[in-house]
Amino acid sequence: MRKVALAVLLMPLLAGSGSAIANERESLESLRDTTLALIEALVEQGVLSREKAQTLVQQAKEKSAAAAQVKPHTAAKPATVRVPYVPETVKQEIREQLKQEIIAQARAERWAEPNAVPSWVDRFSLDADLRVRMQLEQFQSDNAPPAFFQVQGQSSVNNTLEDRQRLNVRARLGFLLQTPDAITGGIRLTTGSSTSPVSTSATLGNTFGKHSIALDRAWLRYRPLEWMALQGGRMPNPFFSTDLLWHNDLGFDGLAVALAPFGRQDLDVKPFLTVGAFPVQEVELSSRDKWLYGMQAGTEYAFGPRSRLKIGAGYYRYENMAGIPNTPAAPNLRDYTAAQFRQKGNTVFNIDADANPNTNLYALAPNYRLASLTAVLDVAHWDPVHVILSGAVVKNIGFDRAEILQRTGRDVEPQTRGHQMRLTVGYPSIRDRHEWQVFGGYRYLQADAVPDAFNDADFHLGGTNHKGYVLGGSYGLGRNAALNVRWMSSKQISGLPLSVDVLQVDLGVRF
Repeated sequence: MRKVALAVLLMPLLAGSGSAIANERESLESLRDTTLALIEALVEQGVLSREKAQTLVQQAKEKSAAAAQVKPHTAAKPATVRVPYVPETVKQEIREQLKQEIIAQARAERWAEPNAVPSWVDRFSLDADLRVRMQLEQFQSDNAPPAFFQVQGQSSVNNTLEDRQRLNVRARLGFLLQTPDAITGGIRLTTGSSTSPVSTSATLGNTFGKHSIALDRAWLRYRPLEWMALQGGRMPNPFFSTDLLWHNDLGFDGLAVALAPFGRQDLDVKPFLTVGAFPVQEVELSSRDKWLYGMQAGTEYAFGPRSRLKIGAGYYRYENMAGIPNTPAAPNLRDYTAAQFRQKGNTVFNIDADANPNTNLYALAPNYRLASLTAVLDVAHWDPVHVILSGAVVKNIGFDRAEILQRTGRDVEPQTRGHQMRLTVGYPSIRDRHEWQVFGGYRYLQADAVPDAFNDADFHLGGTNHKGYVLGGSYGLGRNAALNVRWMSSKQISGLPLSVDVLQVDLGVRF
């Protein structure tokens, strides 16, 4: 308050107290005019707002009037008060001190900064992007009709013969927050269906109808130690992985702990460990909730100025994912054991107890216990151009042939392996004009290697039981703006014939 007090002490001069000190009137008037000129100059420079200046002047006048009222009235002749002469240099010092005090207060309170915002806004940052995509889907003429797949329980297969062209849009708006107490968090809204865990795109062509927005992220992360992070909520994928296991846009509900005890930047070897528990489906009237428990250990090795090798071995255990048949005595009691969402590919069986073909309800036949290995080699010898080789393998070690036979009455041959490789040459990420990247890869994923609900939704139009290749590239059109092209060609590994070619052309901008 010392700054305000200084201004208040000077301001009574502005009001002109009406004192009888005639021989000093000229000096006081000069000082008042100088002070008013100084305040006007501060307003014109944007240091002081017009409203703030008027408030200061008004406060000074009120203080002067109050002081005059408190002063006792007497008929006696007032004593003569002499005011020493104030040299011009002293006036200049007073003006400069007043200016610095007001400026300091303005900066501290942030009421005179251009485009000033409250201090809490600094703890938020925007994370948003927008993408428009043209997608062409081509089906081979010898594909089986969709009705054949639906009879086998692949109810999401609606088209296998008619080529399709469509436009879609993806909009994501997120906010990242940071508190002074090592707590960070994020909130993100996105387009796409709230019932699909992997879809963030909205297909255009709905008679100009509006599209829905869903809550895609809502998480908090607490870092009690430099090498430990605790995270909870609806969070990004906490594991080092590829879209062979989980789609890039998949959000995880639950809790995770990440440990990186030797994560300092100056170390060449940085081991890490991540564990987590994630509810897949909470069932109100049963104790058989569906869960995913995951653990991954790995290390990152740096060699050369920027080159690195990162390897992670993981074990992921899905609980209560397999279906349980209903009984005639309780025809709907076990309906909750059917999957809430599926793409296509996994082995399923009908858990309905009646013979009505119109009420069939399909559930997963096997359990899923996934062992995986993921690796990325990033060679930056030609920086900024990188050569990146990535790969992943997975096996469902929870597949029990005898257990499935007892559960479903069918002898199902194990199809539990998957692998993927990809080579990328160019800039590791496209952030500016004329930056580029080309890539190519191959994927092989058997029917029951992973749950088909959560992996890539674009290759083979989603799911499992496919093999094929992908080619593509990206080119920077401007700051955080890129044109992306991707061609994917795939065919079914086993069962009914299904071959799909997909072309995607994207224009994406990040804000």
